[in-house]
Amino acid sequence: MKPSLPPDLISAQEMAANSVVSYLKSQINSRQTVNFKFEGLKDMPIAKKLFDYLNENKLKPLLLWLDAGTTALAKNNFSSISSSIYSYKEFISTDIISNSDNNLIVVSPGAYDYKEIEKLSELYLGSIIILNGKLEDSSVGIGSVARMRRKTFLNTWLTSFWLQPLNSGALIRAYPDDWQLFRLDNDGYRFLESFKQKPTNEQIFELLPD
Repeated sequence: MKPSLPPDLISAQEMAANSVVSYLKSQINSRQTVNFKFEGLKDMPIAKKLFDYLNENKLKPLLLWLDAGTTALAKNNFSSISSSIYSYKEFISTDIISNSDNNLIVVSPGAYDYKEIEKLSELYLGSIIILNGKLEDSSVGIGSVARMRRKTFLNTWLTSFWLQPLNSGALIRAYPDDWQLFRLDNDGYRFLESFKQKPTNEQIFELLPD
């Protein structure tokens, strides 16, 4: 089948959910990331959609936010599943932290949440999915040794889904497929090339000059 981009956000969410489930079923206690690289996109509805899809597949999902305020808002917005929503501090103090039965969706952790994510990964034996994380975005106040440690840690996580609009194209990865680069032409997006690893900015620029 010829590579193509999802036509809308709903289709992209379905593709992401399928990628997550495929990887969960292929690995034990996996670590994976899901990324919708769009400005202004609200993470909470996307997190709920992913939760629902995993729940429908009997994969025992849980939702986790790093701060208590956003956690409280999520519990209020999604009251029917409030018992499956945790803040970071709540989760690490529960008995759930010591087993591996659930698939934990960590929603939009930022660069300054790195230490918490690293600790969570050490403590929790089950699968963890980071949704729209920005753990690598900032190195302010971080030395070279710490940056290398962070990079090494993040490289152990598989990108099961990535969708990023570019100036003149788009980049997508949906597990188990490779990374795919598309060019935006007058008649729509055209597939250019696939990559086993995420292409560098230089590789993208060679194929998609501004």
